[in-house]
Amino acid sequence: MLRILRKSYQAGVFTWIIGLLIWQAAASVSNPDFLPGPYRTLKGALELSQDGSLFRYIGISFLRVLTGWVLGSALAIPLGIIMGRFKSVRAVTEPFLNFIRFIPPLAFITLFMLWFGIGEKSKIMLILYSTLFIVLLNTMSGAQAVEEDKVRSARSMGASEWQILLHVIVPATVPYMFTGIRLAMGSSFMAIIGAEMVAANSGVGFMIWNSRLYFKTDWIFVGLLSLGIMGFAADRALGLLGGLTLRRYGIAGKGRAVQGRGK
Repeated sequence: MLRILRKSYQAGVFTWIIGLLIWQAAASVSNPDFLPGPYRTLKGALELSQDGSLFRYIGISFLRVLTGWVLGSALAIPLGIIMGRFKSVRAVTEPFLNFIRFIPPLAFITLFMLWFGIGEKSKIMLILYSTLFIVLLNTMSGAQAVEEDKVRSARSMGASEWQILLHVIVPATVPYMFTGIRLAMGSSFMAIIGAEMVAANSGVGFMIWNSRLYFKTDWIFVGLLSLGIMGFAADRALGLLGGLTLRRYGIAGKGRAVQGRGK
Protein backbone atom coordinates (compact mmCIF):
# COMPACT_ATOMS: atom_id res chain seq x y z
CA MET A 1 0.00 0.00 0.00
CA LEU A 2 2.79 2.39 0.93
CA ARG A 3 4.59 1.52 -2.30
CA ILE A 4 1.47 2.37 -4.33
CA LEU A 5 1.07 5.70 -2.52
CA ARG A 6 4.74 6.50 -3.03
CA LYS A 7 4.53 5.75 -6.75
CA SER A 8 1.36 7.86 -7.05
CA TYR A 9 3.05 10.77 -5.27
CA GLN A 10 6.15 10.50 -7.47
CA ALA A 11 4.02 10.40 -10.61
CA GLY A 12 2.16 13.52 -9.47
CA VAL A 13 5.39 15.41 -8.78
CA PHE A 14 6.80 14.34 -12.14
CA THR A 15 3.66 15.58 -13.92
CA TRP A 16 3.93 18.98 -12.19
CA ILE A 17 7.61 19.29 -13.13
CA ILE A 18 6.87 18.50 -16.78
CA GLY A 19 4.01 21.01 -16.77
CA LEU A 20 6.20 23.77 -15.33
CA LEU A 21 8.96 23.06 -17.87
CA ILE A 22 6.48 23.25 -20.76
CA TRP A 23 5.05 26.48 -19.33
CA GLN A 24 8.54 27.99 -18.98
CA ALA A 25 9.50 26.92 -22.51
CA ALA A 26 6.35 28.52 -23.96
CA ALA A 27 6.93 31.71 -21.95
CA SER A 28 10.56 31.98 -23.08
CA VAL A 29 9.57 32.25 -26.75
CA SER A 30 6.68 34.69 -26.26
CA ASN A 31 6.20 38.20 -24.93
CA PRO A 32 6.25 38.09 -21.09
CA ASP A 33 3.46 40.69 -21.06
CA PHE A 34 1.19 38.13 -22.73
CA LEU A 35 2.49 34.88 -21.23
CA PRO A 36 4.47 35.30 -18.01
CA GLY A 37 6.59 32.36 -16.92
CA PRO A 38 6.53 30.56 -13.57
CA TYR A 39 9.14 32.85 -12.03
CA ARG A 40 7.37 36.05 -13.04
CA THR A 41 4.08 34.63 -11.81
CA LEU A 42 5.72 33.82 -8.47
CA LYS A 43 6.94 37.41 -8.24
CA GLY A 44 3.39 38.59 -8.93
CA ALA A 45 2.12 36.38 -6.12
CA LEU A 46 4.69 37.89 -3.76
CA GLU A 47 3.62 41.39 -4.76
CA LEU A 48 -0.02 40.61 -4.04
CA SER A 49 0.93 38.95 -0.76
CA GLN A 50 2.81 41.93 0.64
CA ASP A 51 -0.35 43.70 1.78
CA GLY A 52 -2.25 40.46 2.34
CA SER A 53 -4.69 41.11 -0.51
CA LEU A 54 -4.05 37.75 -2.21
CA PHE A 55 -4.92 35.70 0.86
CA ARG A 56 -7.86 37.97 1.65
CA TYR A 57 -9.30 37.51 -1.84
CA ILE A 58 -8.80 33.74 -1.69
CA GLY A 59 -10.52 33.58 1.69
CA ILE A 60 -13.47 35.69 0.52
CA SER A 61 -14.01 33.65 -2.64
CA PHE A 62 -13.69 30.35 -0.81
CA LEU A 63 -16.18 31.42 1.86
CA ARG A 64 -18.70 32.44 -0.80
CA VAL A 65 -18.27 29.13 -2.62
CA LEU A 66 -18.51 27.08 0.56
CA THR A 67 -21.66 28.86 1.75
CA GLY A 68 -23.55 28.59 -1.53
CA TRP A 69 -22.37 25.03 -2.14
CA VAL A 70 -23.49 23.82 1.30
CA LEU A 71 -26.87 25.54 1.03
CA GLY A 72 -27.44 24.26 -2.50
CA SER A 73 -26.49 20.69 -1.57
CA ALA A 74 -28.66 20.77 1.56
CA LEU A 75 -31.64 21.86 -0.54
CA ALA A 76 -30.99 19.54 -3.49
CA ILE A 77 -30.54 16.25 -1.59
CA PRO A 78 -34.04 15.99 -0.06
CA LEU A 79 -35.63 17.28 -3.28
CA GLY A 80 -33.71 14.71 -5.31
CA ILE A 81 -34.76 11.87 -3.03
CA ILE A 82 -38.41 12.92 -3.18
CA MET A 83 -38.36 13.32 -6.96
CA GLY A 84 -36.57 10.03 -7.45
CA ARG A 85 -38.82 8.08 -5.12
CA PHE A 86 -42.25 9.41 -6.04
CA LYS A 87 -43.24 9.18 -9.71
CA SER A 88 -46.11 11.66 -9.35
CA VAL A 89 -43.78 14.36 -8.01
CA ARG A 90 -41.23 13.60 -10.73
CA ALA A 91 -43.85 13.78 -13.47
CA VAL A 92 -44.84 17.30 -12.37
CA THR A 93 -41.38 18.73 -11.66
CA GLU A 94 -39.10 17.04 -14.19
CA PRO A 95 -40.19 19.06 -17.27
CA PHE A 96 -39.50 22.32 -15.43
CA LEU A 97 -36.22 20.95 -14.10
CA ASN A 98 -35.04 19.88 -17.55
CA PHE A 99 -35.90 23.32 -18.89
CA ILE A 100 -34.27 25.56 -16.31
CA ARG A 101 -31.12 23.51 -15.72
CA PHE A 102 -29.88 24.40 -19.19
CA ILE A 103 -29.84 28.10 -18.35
CA PRO A 104 -26.27 28.79 -17.16
CA PRO A 105 -25.77 30.51 -13.79
CA LEU A 106 -23.96 33.47 -15.36
CA ALA A 107 -27.13 34.34 -17.28
CA PHE A 108 -28.79 35.12 -13.95
CA ILE A 109 -26.15 37.51 -12.63
CA THR A 110 -28.05 40.68 -13.54
CA LEU A 111 -31.36 39.35 -12.25
CA PHE A 112 -29.83 38.13 -9.00
CA MET A 113 -28.28 41.56 -8.47
CA LEU A 114 -31.72 43.13 -8.89
CA TRP A 115 -33.45 40.57 -6.67
CA PHE A 116 -30.86 40.13 -3.91
CA GLY A 117 -28.72 43.28 -4.17
CA ILE A 118 -25.05 43.67 -5.04
CA GLY A 119 -23.80 42.30 -1.73
CA GLU A 120 -22.97 38.78 -0.66
CA LYS A 121 -26.50 37.44 -0.97
CA SER A 122 -26.63 37.62 -4.76
CA LYS A 123 -23.29 35.81 -5.12
CA ILE A 124 -24.26 33.08 -2.68
CA MET A 125 -27.60 32.59 -4.42
CA LEU A 126 -25.81 32.28 -7.76
CA ILE A 127 -23.59 29.53 -6.35
CA LEU A 128 -26.64 27.87 -4.80
CA TYR A 129 -28.28 27.84 -8.22
CA SER A 130 -25.20 26.37 -9.89
CA THR A 131 -24.99 23.65 -7.23
CA LEU A 132 -28.67 22.79 -6.97
CA PHE A 133 -29.33 21.01 -10.24
CA ILE A 134 -26.12 18.96 -10.32
CA VAL A 135 -26.70 17.53 -6.86
CA LEU A 136 -30.45 17.16 -7.43
CA LEU A 137 -30.07 15.18 -10.68
CA ASN A 138 -27.44 12.85 -9.22
CA THR A 139 -29.51 12.25 -6.08
CA MET A 140 -32.66 11.65 -8.12
CA SER A 141 -30.81 9.15 -10.31
CA GLY A 142 -29.60 7.32 -7.22
CA ALA A 143 -33.08 7.14 -5.73
CA GLN A 144 -34.46 5.79 -9.02
CA ALA A 145 -31.68 3.20 -9.26
CA VAL A 146 -32.60 1.46 -5.99
CA GLU A 147 -33.70 -2.09 -6.78
CA GLU A 148 -37.39 -2.61 -6.20
CA ASP A 149 -36.67 -6.02 -4.66
CA LYS A 150 -34.96 -4.30 -1.74
CA VAL A 151 -38.00 -2.10 -1.20
CA ARG A 152 -40.35 -5.08 -1.35
CA SER A 153 -38.17 -7.04 1.08
CA ALA A 154 -38.21 -4.21 3.59
CA ARG A 155 -41.96 -3.77 3.19
CA SER A 156 -42.59 -7.51 3.65
CA MET A 157 -40.74 -7.34 6.98
CA GLY A 158 -43.12 -4.66 8.22
CA ALA A 159 -41.09 -1.53 7.43
CA SER A 160 -43.11 1.66 6.99
CA GLU A 161 -42.64 3.97 4.00
CA TRP A 162 -40.65 6.34 6.18
CA GLN A 163 -38.39 3.49 7.37
CA ILE A 164 -37.91 2.32 3.79
CA LEU A 165 -36.93 5.83 2.77
CA LEU A 166 -34.55 6.26 5.70
CA HIS A 167 -32.94 2.81 5.79
CA VAL A 168 -33.12 1.64 2.18
CA ILE A 169 -33.41 4.56 -0.25
CA VAL A 170 -31.08 7.05 1.44
CA PRO A 171 -28.15 4.66 2.11
CA ALA A 172 -28.28 3.35 -1.47
CA THR A 173 -28.31 6.92 -2.80
CA VAL A 174 -25.31 8.19 -0.79
CA PRO A 175 -22.70 7.43 -3.52
CA TYR A 176 -24.77 9.36 -6.05
CA MET A 177 -25.16 12.27 -3.63
CA PHE A 178 -21.43 12.33 -3.03
CA THR A 179 -20.65 12.33 -6.73
CA GLY A 180 -23.09 15.19 -7.24
CA ILE A 181 -21.67 17.40 -4.51
CA ARG A 182 -18.13 16.86 -5.81
CA LEU A 183 -19.15 17.80 -9.34
CA ALA A 184 -21.08 20.79 -8.00
CA MET A 185 -17.95 22.11 -6.29
CA GLY A 186 -16.35 22.76 -9.68
CA SER A 187 -19.48 24.44 -10.98
CA SER A 188 -19.56 26.64 -7.88
CA PHE A 189 -16.07 27.98 -8.58
CA MET A 190 -17.05 28.85 -12.14
CA ALA A 191 -20.14 30.68 -10.93
CA ILE A 192 -18.38 32.77 -8.29
CA ILE A 193 -15.65 33.92 -10.67
CA GLY A 194 -18.23 35.21 -13.11
CA ALA A 195 -20.13 36.97 -10.33
CA GLU A 196 -16.99 38.56 -8.89
CA MET A 197 -15.90 39.80 -12.29
CA VAL A 198 -19.22 41.55 -12.90
CA ALA A 199 -20.26 42.84 -9.49
CA ALA A 200 -17.70 42.71 -6.69
CA ASN A 201 -14.85 44.67 -5.18
CA SER A 202 -13.17 41.64 -3.60
CA GLY A 203 -12.41 38.03 -4.37
CA VAL A 204 -10.22 36.20 -6.86
CA GLY A 205 -12.54 36.96 -9.78
CA PHE A 206 -12.35 40.66 -8.97
CA MET A 207 -8.56 40.41 -8.78
CA ILE A 208 -8.35 38.74 -12.21
CA TRP A 209 -10.75 41.24 -13.80
CA ASN A 210 -9.10 44.24 -12.16
CA SER A 211 -5.64 43.13 -13.30
CA ARG A 212 -6.55 43.91 -16.89
CA LEU A 213 -6.63 47.63 -16.06
CA TYR A 214 -2.91 47.51 -15.26
CA PHE A 215 -2.12 44.88 -17.91
CA LYS A 216 -0.74 42.68 -15.15
CA THR A 217 -0.94 39.29 -16.78
CA ASP A 218 1.23 37.83 -14.03
CA TRP A 219 -1.50 38.75 -11.51
CA ILE A 220 -4.06 37.10 -13.79
CA PHE A 221 -2.00 33.91 -13.74
CA VAL A 222 -1.75 34.17 -9.96
CA GLY A 223 -5.54 34.26 -9.82
CA LEU A 224 -5.86 31.28 -12.16
CA LEU A 225 -3.38 29.24 -10.15
CA SER A 226 -5.13 30.25 -6.93
CA LEU A 227 -8.42 28.94 -8.31
CA GLY A 228 -6.80 25.68 -9.33
CA ILE A 229 -5.19 25.22 -5.93
CA MET A 230 -8.41 26.09 -4.11
CA GLY A 231 -10.44 23.66 -6.17
CA PHE A 232 -7.85 20.89 -5.94
CA ALA A 233 -7.55 21.27 -2.17
CA ALA A 234 -11.32 21.39 -1.68
CA ASP A 235 -11.88 18.29 -3.81
CA ARG A 236 -9.14 16.32 -2.05
CA ALA A 237 -10.43 17.37 1.36
CA LEU A 238 -13.95 16.37 0.39
CA GLY A 239 -12.75 13.04 -0.97
CA LEU A 240 -10.77 12.32 2.18
CA LEU A 241 -13.71 13.29 4.39
CA GLY A 242 -16.02 11.07 2.37
CA GLY A 243 -13.61 8.16 2.59
CA LEU A 244 -13.36 8.52 6.36
CA THR A 245 -17.04 9.00 7.16
CA LEU A 246 -18.90 7.29 4.29
CA ARG A 247 -16.76 4.25 3.53
CA ARG A 248 -19.59 1.92 4.59
CA TYR A 249 -21.61 3.28 1.65
CA GLY A 250 -18.88 2.52 -0.88
CA ILE A 251 -17.15 5.91 -0.93
CA ALA A 252 -13.43 5.70 -1.70
CA GLY A 253 -11.08 8.09 0.08
CA LYS A 254 -7.99 10.09 -0.89
CA GLY A 255 -9.84 12.12 -3.53
CA ARG A 256 -10.51 9.14 -5.79
CA ALA A 257 -13.72 8.58 -7.66
CA VAL A 258 -16.72 6.94 -6.07
CA GLN A 259 -16.48 3.18 -6.10
CA GLY A 260 -19.15 0.60 -5.70
CA ARG A 261 -19.39 -1.79 -2.79
CA GLY A 262 -17.00 -4.61 -2.70
CA LYS A 263 -14.49 -2.94 -4.99
